[in-house]
Amino acid sequence: MAQPLVKKDDDRDDEADYSPFLGIEKGAVLQEARVFNDPQLEPRRCSQVITKLLYLLNQGETFTKIEATEVFFAVTKLFQSRDTGLRRMVYLMIKELSPSADEVIIVTSSLMKDMNSKTDMYRANAIRVLCRITDGTLLTQIERYLKQAIVDKNPVVASAALVSGIHLLQTNPEIVRRWSNEVQEAVQSRAALVQFHALALLHQIRQNDRLAVSKLVTSLTRGNVRSPLAQCLLIRYTSQVIRESGTNTQTGDRPFYDFLEGCLRHKAEMVIFEAARAITELSGVTSRELTPAITVLQLFLSSSKPVLRFAAVRTLNKVAMTHPMAVTNCNIDMESLISDQNRSIATLAITTLLKTGNESSVDRLMKQITNFMSDIADEFKIVVVEAIRSLCLKFPLKYRALMNFLSNILREEGGFEYKKAIVDSIVILIRDIPDAKESGLLHLCEFIEDCEFTYLSTQILHFLGIEGPKTSDPSKYIRYIYNRVILENATVRASAVSTLAKFGAMVDSLKPRIFVLLRRCLFDSDDEVRDRATLYLNTLGGDGSVVETDKDVKDFLFGLLDIPLVNLETSLKNYEPSEEPFDIDCVPREVKSQPLAEKKAPGKKPTGLGAPPSGPTSTVDAYEKLLSSIPEYASFGKPFKSSAPVELTEAETEYAVNVVKHIFDRHVVFQYNCTNTIPEQLLENVTVIVDASDAEEFSEVSTKPLRSLPYDSPGQTFVAFEKPDGVPAVGKFSNMLKFIVKEVDPTTGETEEDGVEDEYQLEDLEVVAADYVLKVGVSNFRNAWESMGPEFERVDEYGLGPRESLAEAVSTVISLLGLQPCEGTEVVPSNSRSHTCLLSGVFIGNMKVLVRLSFGIDGPKEVAMKLAVRSEDESVSDAIHEIVASG
Repeated sequence: MAQPLVKKDDDRDDEADYSPFLGIEKGAVLQEARVFNDPQLEPRRCSQVITKLLYLLNQGETFTKIEATEVFFAVTKLFQSRDTGLRRMVYLMIKELSPSADEVIIVTSSLMKDMNSKTDMYRANAIRVLCRITDGTLLTQIERYLKQAIVDKNPVVASAALVSGIHLLQTNPEIVRRWSNEVQEAVQSRAALVQFHALALLHQIRQNDRLAVSKLVTSLTRGNVRSPLAQCLLIRYTSQVIRESGTNTQTGDRPFYDFLEGCLRHKAEMVIFEAARAITELSGVTSRELTPAITVLQLFLSSSKPVLRFAAVRTLNKVAMTHPMAVTNCNIDMESLISDQNRSIATLAITTLLKTGNESSVDRLMKQITNFMSDIADEFKIVVVEAIRSLCLKFPLKYRALMNFLSNILREEGGFEYKKAIVDSIVILIRDIPDAKESGLLHLCEFIEDCEFTYLSTQILHFLGIEGPKTSDPSKYIRYIYNRVILENATVRASAVSTLAKFGAMVDSLKPRIFVLLRRCLFDSDDEVRDRATLYLNTLGGDGSVVETDKDVKDFLFGLLDIPLVNLETSLKNYEPSEEPFDIDCVPREVKSQPLAEKKAPGKKPTGLGAPPSGPTSTVDAYEKLLSSIPEYASFGKPFKSSAPVELTEAETEYAVNVVKHIFDRHVVFQYNCTNTIPEQLLENVTVIVDASDAEEFSEVSTKPLRSLPYDSPGQTFVAFEKPDGVPAVGKFSNMLKFIVKEVDPTTGETEEDGVEDEYQLEDLEVVAADYVLKVGVSNFRNAWESMGPEFERVDEYGLGPRESLAEAVSTVISLLGLQPCEGTEVVPSNSRSHTCLLSGVFIGNMKVLVRLSFGIDGPKEVAMKLAVRSEDESVSDAIHEIVASG
């Protein structure tokens, strides 16, 4: 009796022994290629040699120019053979070699002969090869044949011509666009594949014309598309048109929605699924629109075909993120999929259930998950962990069961990303569920006893240093931390020393014991560990007796570094060693906004143990040097903030002017950057006359004119205003550029002596409240919020009126306040009805300020907002509320 074939995971190399290509070398195969020149061709042997050549090419082997040419000319001789199988291999070989223009001419006649052959297989393949290797000049010669092939009765030939057209559209679009009539005729073909390829090509021809695409979709949705593949394409194009057109404002209906719903009753499963997926992905989809799609996907969950079950559960998983209630009807069907043989299906079913399940089903789901976690890959395990984290935050009373589950899988084998996902989840649960703190910290302590990842160990130790001292019995964590000093590598040992110091600073009763441990660290083999131990022993002060630690020491150990690291690095590089020590207060604190292309993908929020802060550029230093070099402004002190340039002229005008606002405690300096774009003119004595009649709190103190402004050579003129000390004064300024124009001879470059006074109206300029706020991020907003304390907290609610979306309201308030969004909270998930945004920064006068914004949609697009502000001064909290109230 035959034994079943069993694959051994640990012995996969044996399978390679059965490969017919094992150990083949390019040189040997090129020698074998000489059989192509034999007078008596052996089709079977020639096919085998071509197969080996194709294998080498597809494995990344490169042929030299001479080798490729020799093989190409040898292969062309095989056109003599009438063997059909060999001819197909010849076509493949010519396509892969992609001969140069001077070599193509050798095979062109043979291919054109095959293109008009009576053998359909020859015709189809010859069309594909010709279109692949020819240039635009030869293409015009064979265009007539290609047009005929598109409407050929044989579907293989027609499909070959259409697919060639799709490829040619990238290189010769003007030729392919002339085929529209033939392609349109092919769309009506009875052959499924021809209709599919014709629709794809027709859409690509018209894709840049929205109206033409809309007309195409309108005509085909009313007509009869027989091919299931073409129907799937049509559904995708219809979804695109729906996205671009939006809903009907009078009736609230979507165009073409009825067509998508009608496709749910199609006889082909792929069409049904494509339509259901398209409906679920509609922007702002309602429960009424979702219902028919969810019903169809529910039927697929019980299908005998694994691919249908997978497709359905994956789509429902996505829907559960935005419309969990719509998916609850499928929960019973999905519970049966937890035991599915396909682990991918089981994982998706579990995570969907975790998103949609109720509190009573949590324990039952946990038992089912435990059974299959060991059978799935790490990437699926991460998905499960993230779903469990969301469930725990949804049902905080169930934290014990979920925390125990996370701690159990933390002890199992797994890669870095998987372990990091678990640790991040435990950290978030500790932060958001106070009752989970003690058990969560102990689970993390047990994990670092046997943790192979240095990054995770250091991050957990840092977290322990922040949260551990706040627990009821901080002493129980000391053993775990000191074990790291004894057993781990230098990086972890240094982190453990810092954590011990934090316990000593925060828990006075532990200080004598911490001093004993820190003194032992003075003899460590690593200098970083020794230096840290010395620093903390001196910082904590005294001889380790039970005394209260100074506030300054606590700030040093626990305080947030509110200086961007890139700024600090730049300042340290620019610092020249001297008797005067480096002053950290001189480091600029402003965070420059990232360009759009560098921003994170929406929805990718930094979570867990923290994310790296964004960095600024050194333009702040350049502005500071420029201002300090002007005697009139040297007495103003250090600028608190310099704004981004604001354009005051249109593009392509005679004079280009932008302005930078420099904010000081008692002054505002406008730096007007001017450029003369007329080669025949030289501007002299350039000034800006500023009218501050709409800015009552400002009074002009000085103007610094620009002596000369030659063609295309930027220069600066300055105007300074005085304002009340430390007050965020706002106002509107009108600007007029005034100068003397002198004509310049373009041939000799000589300037006329006499000039004419002239003026040029500029755009108005506003100083707004956001100009008095520096964007300074914090890596851990929750800790910063708690450490700030509620002493100067101010909370109020505001109605923002009707808005296009919640995202638009969030963006407007962020730009109004000018603060730095924290932890990715500026990104609003699609279809959200509520959102919380966290902001931080420094107000003028170097006052730290933290803002928590809670948004909600109340009624038809009416947005309400709750604003909570904490700062180091009550007047700053009031000022932030004043900005919102007046904005």
